[in-house]
This record gives sequence, C-alpha cells and structure tokens, in this order.
Amino acid sequence: MMMFNSILKFTQSKTKFLYENSLFLQNIDRLIFLSIIFVLLASTCMSSDVIGFIALITIFLTFVKLLTKPDEIVSVRVFELWLLAYFMLVIVSLAGSTLFHLSLKGFFKTFTYMAFYFSMVQYLKNNKSKIPYILGTIGLCVSIEAVVGFLQNFAHVEEISTWQDVSSLNPEQVMIRVYGTLKPYNPNLLGGYFVAGIPALYGLAAYYFTDKKFKVSFIWIICALISTVTLFLTGCRGSYMGMLVIMLGIFAVSAKYLWRNYKQIYLSIVGVVIAFVTAALMFVSSLRARVLSIFAMRQDSSNSFRFNVYHSSIEMFKDNWLLGIGVGNQNFREIYGLYMKTGFDALSAYNIFLEIAVESGIFALIAFVGFLITLIKNAVTFVLKSTDTKNVILVSACTISVGAVCVHGMVDTVFFRPQIQFVFWTMVAVLSNLAGNNNIEC
Repeated sequence: MMMFNSILKFTQSKTKFLYENSLFLQNIDRLIFLSIIFVLLASTCMSSDVIGFIALITIFLTFVKLLTKPDEIVSVRVFELWLLAYFMLVIVSLAGSTLFHLSLKGFFKTFTYMAFYFSMVQYLKNNKSKIPYILGTIGLCVSIEAVVGFLQNFAHVEEISTWQDVSSLNPEQVMIRVYGTLKPYNPNLLGGYFVAGIPALYGLAAYYFTDKKFKVSFIWIICALISTVTLFLTGCRGSYMGMLVIMLGIFAVSAKYLWRNYKQIYLSIVGVVIAFVTAALMFVSSLRARVLSIFAMRQDSSNSFRFNVYHSSIEMFKDNWLLGIGVGNQNFREIYGLYMKTGFDALSAYNIFLEIAVESGIFALIAFVGFLITLIKNAVTFVLKSTDTKNVILVSACTISVGAVCVHGMVDTVFFRPQIQFVFWTMVAVLSNLAGNNNIEC
C-alpha cells in the first residue's frame, strides 16, 4: 500500500502552489471540523438522508485535503486491517447478492459510515486537541435529547406504535416511553443514542475535573445524571443492559485512581449507586415491570417476536453462510419474507452480529469481531499502562461507549441507524488516534 502514499505525494507536489495560494485549502481543516460538528448536530433532528449528505461533505473535504495538503499520508493500525477485511468482504457480498439493486443501497450506507470514520481518523491525527470539543458536541446533543425526553414524560406522550406488551400489566405498571426528537420517532432509538453518548458526558465531567475546571465538570455531571434518568424513561430494555455496561466500566476505570488511596470513598459511591438503582426498581412499578419483562422469555410478546426473528435469521444464515445475502435492511426484508413465521415481519435480525453474518457471511463476521476485540484490547492496555490521566479518561469513555453499544445491539436493531453509527465511529476514531498502536504506513 506504499503505492497509495506515493500517489498522494505526487498529487500534493503538483498542487503545492494551489494549496499555498488558496484560502479554501488553507482552511480546509476548519471546514472539516465544522462539517463533523454539523453531522453530529443534524443527527438529533434531521432525516437519515440529510445526515448522510452532510457526512459526504466531510468525506469530500478529506479527499481534497489528502490530494493537496503537503506531507499528508495515510497509515493503518493493526485493528483497522480487520475493519478493511470486513469492508472488502461486504463488497464481495454485494457482488454476489441476488438482489443487487437493493443491496447496493445498503452498501452505500456502509461506505458512508466507513468513509466518515476514515475522515475522522485523518482529521484527528493532527488535531487531537479537538477531541474534547467533538465529544462535547455529542454530550450537548445527548443532553438536549435528555431534556426533551424528560419533558415528554411529564407531558404523557402517546405511543406512535405498539412499544410494549401491556396485556399482563396493571395500569400503573404501564410505562410512558419517551422518544425525543430523533427520526424516526422510536424510544429504542433514543435509548441506543443515550447508550452511545452518555459515556462522553461522564468522561467530560472527569476530564474537566482533572483539569480543575470544577464548574464545567459539575455542569457535565448534571447533564450525565439527567441523561441517565431519561434513558430509563425510554423503556428500552436493551439500553438498560447498555447502561449496566456503562456503570461497570465507570466503576472499573475509577478503581484505577480511587482504590488505593480513597477506598472508602470509592466503595461509598458504588454503594450509593447500587442503593439508588435498587430503590428505583422497588418503588417505581412501571420500571420494575419493564426490567422484569427482560426475563419473561416467551411470555412477553416483544421477547417472543425477537426469538422468532432470531430463529428465522439463523435459518437464513445457514443457507447463505459463505457470502451472505448482501447488506441493507431492504434487502434483508425481501429475503426474510421467505423464512419468517406468519405475522412476524422484521427489518433486521435484531442482533448486530447475527445481522452481519446473514448479510455478509461468516468471514465478515469474523473480521468484524476481530476488529472489535483488537480495538478494545488496545484501549484496555492503554488505560492500564498510561500515566496520562486526561487521555486515559477520553479513551475510557470511548471504549465504554463502544462496548455498551455492542451489548445493546445484541438485542436490538437500532445500531444501524445513522444517529448511532456516526457517534459509534467517532468513538472508534478517537480510540484509533489515542490508543491505536503498531501503525503500518500505507
């Protein structure tokens, strides 16, 4: 891949005069930063097409920067080789899809997410100081959604569709499920968005506390607590599981700094959190009923629906285990109709890993899992060994976000929505720049 950088150096040498005399090119990093911010802001209220279009602007600007900015090169981390293998296998799956035109639409979405990740990595490579501002934008968006959702709870918003099984519930056990402003309106989407973004809030609170900016830290911790409460108001049981991962992750990272010298304070904080959660489950009947429904198995209609989807998706995978059926929810839905049980239509497999296996085959699944394992292993190693407290906090927040999103995605379909995808790949890009190791120049 050294040839790729050779091509870049050749084009950069030819456009050197243009770069040095162009106001647009001299400020291209600022434009890329603004476009990234707009992608994150648009996710809260715009349609998927608009969000994707803004992301394409980021990608285009990055491409122009690579071709014109002197000494700009591309390097690949080891874990990104897994990601590259996954993307190549997606292309092979597309080529072999029986519904090529539908799969092509799904491929364009995947390409946009991958290219946005690449753009983020390239931008942050020389602009690491902007990471707190990017995470701050995510935190701001999550906080706004939290306030909107909190107000929706008191406004007693009506369900847009059947979001919970109320057949065996008393009226006081029926939860008012909030959904914010994310489109399409869905409490599970809002819950997944919170799972992806809340770690940034807690991370920023710790980051600015370490920087002795206590007022800013206090504001972020308040935003984090409000967002956590609103997460539970979504009634999204998958996000409850993701929130559990977030809390465990925060406790684990905090132990590195508090266990040795502040053991009693650490144990007190953990005890207070456990007591608060226990009290909420005991005294809020709607929350308790929602949590217990996780373990109801087939007795809950939502659980039963998922089990039926899992069974049908596994049968789809068995018949298409090598290359899959091709990416995209439209493609999935068309072929799923041949396998589904009557009355149980679905847009996806309701599990990230099963979805990847069905769409792109067993080797794509292996590549994606390899990417996640290598990424998280690098991040955990960095957290354990690094003495740079600020970077440890940022890496921890992003790692917790990635892990929590993956756990939530094991029981839900919202992982593939752009609102969550762009936050997810932003977190991965931060990890790539702060905790990535073993760079391989292209």
